[in-house]
Amino acid sequence: MTSSPTPPFQYAHAGWSGCAGLATADITPPLGVYSRCWGAAEHDVATAIHRPLILTALALRADENSPPLVLVDADLGWWQTLETFQQLQTTVLQEFSLAPEQFLFGLAHNHASPPLAELDPGLPGQTLQQQWLEDLQATLIRTIRAALDNTFAATLDWQTGRCSLATNRDLIDPNVSTDRVLCGFNPTAQADDTLLVGRLTDNVGALRGVLVNYACHPTTLAWENHAISPDYLGAMRELIAQQTGATALFLQGASGDLAPRYQYVADTETVDRHGRQLAYAALATLENMEPPGTNLVYREVVESGASLAVWRHEPATPSSQLTAIESSVEVPLKDWPSAAEFERQRAACTNRAIAERLRRKRDIRRSLGDEDTYSLPIWAWRIGDAILIGSMAESYSILQLELRRRFPKQTIICVNLLNGSVGYLPPAPLYHIDIYPVTQTPFDLGALEETIEAMSQVVRQLTSPTNANRLLQKVLSW
Repeated sequence: MTSSPTPPFQYAHAGWSGCAGLATADITPPLGVYSRCWGAAEHDVATAIHRPLILTALALRADENSPPLVLVDADLGWWQTLETFQQLQTTVLQEFSLAPEQFLFGLAHNHASPPLAELDPGLPGQTLQQQWLEDLQATLIRTIRAALDNTFAATLDWQTGRCSLATNRDLIDPNVSTDRVLCGFNPTAQADDTLLVGRLTDNVGALRGVLVNYACHPTTLAWENHAISPDYLGAMRELIAQQTGATALFLQGASGDLAPRYQYVADTETVDRHGRQLAYAALATLENMEPPGTNLVYREVVESGASLAVWRHEPATPSSQLTAIESSVEVPLKDWPSAAEFERQRAACTNRAIAERLRRKRDIRRSLGDEDTYSLPIWAWRIGDAILIGSMAESYSILQLELRRRFPKQTIICVNLLNGSVGYLPPAPLYHIDIYPVTQTPFDLGALEETIEAMSQVVRQLTSPTNANRLLQKVLSW
């Protein structure tokens, strides 16, 4: 036998140790609530419940006496206006004395739940919708408080896996000889199948939480579906809880161009099958992780029929660093009509699907204003050796692919629809063709590329030793 080299060669994954708290709540709305999420839908209100909608709060602290970071995951679709989210955000920040960068609210982007909106006059289900939104805020406050009041010594490790649920959904129309691109399965294009799984364990190694970061539109259930549903997230959470006893959280990745191969249906078995597919992939990734609090370290050579490299698990000391920043990037806006003009067009429109598109564009225009550019917020947390970063936009998957390419030594958790929702960030070449994400978004050509550069700067800021020390001082002053 020979001794191991110095320093030891090791296989380590991103780890963090500190204090964590978890709490969940049911946020399912009542039947009869306004729930029209699809322009093609001929109904306006929900008439059934497929599975409950779940809200989960995760509170992280560097130690018992440190200020918290609060992450919320909800089985909800999108905010119709930024003002609706900002009102809720203000309430939460005041209630818990948090700085803006300490609170992240992530949407699963579920397309079978009520829109988060103050409804236009005349739409059905308004009384139930308003009461549900008020109840949602009260439930959010209770759930965050429960997570903060029930913390435990924790370790959070990350591992990369793969899942083939997501496919590319930009399909050149096979029936016409134009540049029209449809929103649906493209069997010829490659999709990002990266799955990041976070394992949250307590001080005796018991699994308490499973964080699933994956990029795939929850659009299995569509216009013919009349039921409230979390889409594939429901079966995913259920199976992970059944198999591990742990709470499952979902962080929607950069999924602007990604969706299930088979979608736009009304049958719930399909959506549950999709959820089980993602859950099994997450469970397999968990099984591929080293034991909590350890690294795999090369120890020695054993001479046998071959010269055998012996690796063994050894105790590791995860980082306790926990910092958060809010940044922004100035992105170009399209020369859209005013909100008043969109409303005039909507009022005159007799096509339900087109009228719904105009309503959403009107609300986006109201939120962003009439300037030529918009300061898009970027939110980022450093959790030990991992970076969680995102924005309120629906970025194409090239964003997460590029960030991970630029920072191969970092675990990068990319999140769409964080602290609001407003529009797509498609890559520049798509602005020259007829494709839905380009027609929907208020952001003009180059916005995605500007965002990638700005997020890269944020990652560098969080990982630079000099900047990390400065940010730590800011955290201590919260």
